Amino acid sequence: MKLCTLFEKLPYLVETRGNMVTEIAALCSNSREKVNQGLFFCIPGARFDAHDYAPQAVENGCVALVVDHFVNVDVPQVKVTSVRAAMARMAAAFYGHPADGMRLVGVTGTKGKTTTTYMIKSILETAGMKVGLIGTTGNMIGDKRIASNYTTPDPIDLQRDLRAMADAGVQAVVMEVSAHAIDMARLDGMEFEVGAYTNLSQDHLDYFGTMESYFECKKRFFTSGMVKNAVLNVDEETTVNILRDLTIPHLTFGIAAAADLFARDIEISESGVSFELKLQGMHALPISLRMTGMFNVYNAIAAASCAMVLGISHEDIKKGLEGIESVPGRIEMLPTHTPYRMILDYAHAPDALDNILRTCRDFTRGRLIVVFGCGGDRDKGKRPIMGRIGGELADYCILTSDNPRNEDPMAILAAIEEGIRETGCPYVVIENRREAIRRAMEMGQPGDVIALCGKGHETYQDIRGVKHPFDEKVVVAELLAELDAE
Repeated sequence: MKLCTLFEKLPYLVETRGNMVTEIAALCSNSREKVNQGLFFCIPGARFDAHDYAPQAVENGCVALVVDHFVNVDVPQVKVTSVRAAMARMAAAFYGHPADGMRLVGVTGTKGKTTTTYMIKSILETAGMKVGLIGTTGNMIGDKRIASNYTTPDPIDLQRDLRAMADAGVQAVVMEVSAHAIDMARLDGMEFEVGAYTNLSQDHLDYFGTMESYFECKKRFFTSGMVKNAVLNVDEETTVNILRDLTIPHLTFGIAAAADLFARDIEISESGVSFELKLQGMHALPISLRMTGMFNVYNAIAAASCAMVLGISHEDIKKGLEGIESVPGRIEMLPTHTPYRMILDYAHAPDALDNILRTCRDFTRGRLIVVFGCGGDRDKGKRPIMGRIGGELADYCILTSDNPRNEDPMAILAAIEEGIRETGCPYVVIENRREAIRRAMEMGQPGDVIALCGKGHETYQDIRGVKHPFDEKVVVAELLAELDAE
């Protein structure tokens, strides 16, 4: 594809230098990547500026650059006002605008994105559509999984995967939309038929600095022209600030507040949740989920709201919600066949930990034992908060490593201890996560519930830039065999 074709309708174009009919065969944002006839995007970042690595990119096969200022490299250069935004639109052009022929659904919020997208996917598939999914647990084309490193992939990977989905006959794509993706313009130029807002709670302050900045970023998803129809959790206190500036059609959902679509007569058990789903002026629709927790009621009505905007029948909404058994790493009951129960959950932020522990408390007959930690190189302010939550809601806490990255794991655990000490809850610090899980299992008695929080679907421990294999499902199975042998 000729370089000029990639920026033919680009709104960020400032100036060009060199031969604009240069053939481009690959897109690249990593100067170390070996490519043939590549186009390198010089993205300025907080820690380094990729403009400085343009010579290396050229050495590795790039034949043109996209820049925000011209650099002293003898290849064609396209100067733009925003390299990130230009990359999103040029990647779409390179892959033939694959999203144009598919219906896009985006879900944003601090919690619930993954489960809500799985629920929407199930509903749409029940309605007879072929569905693609993009999110934290990886991307999917129908039942086929595609590996992904981010909740919302970078534009090159995203458009490549959308191309694969379009070629496979996908009719609708359900996507988790992270605040990072919005802020980094990864979705620039895309249009979502419907966008959902689940909630807002503390997370990612290492990047956004303040909750206000974090929220304003989420809000832009609905006010920037990217979304045609919105569905919003009216029980979430920040929603009113979105509604105030919203100029697109919208549907509200909730439980406690007046909402267009709401749940009533909610009954929660260890095995699931039943409730009646009611749209203002519509007869009640009985729903029986096979996933438990009040937060899954919210996830379900968020998914149902999106489906209604898309014109899906109430019958297919009911079948789709009731047909989904579990979501990887989300309040996932492990088949341990022990007198105690073990639950795997991705909870790695204060509200998420609070939710999972309150849910477990509802069906814990013995003690609630929680194994958790906090990630390194991330929001440090949430560590004592999570310690306090664990101490207030669990009977025993085991503090351990959870992706310490480049930080000292013991320093992270010391910060969590600050919060847990205030509660008087008994706890122990075991930095080695495998040994921490073993301790919990050794403690397990009939009626106890052991909640393994923080890893969920992840299959690694990130330590000093190296991802060491660590799949908690595998670890638990191995430990069960070891304990049985003893």
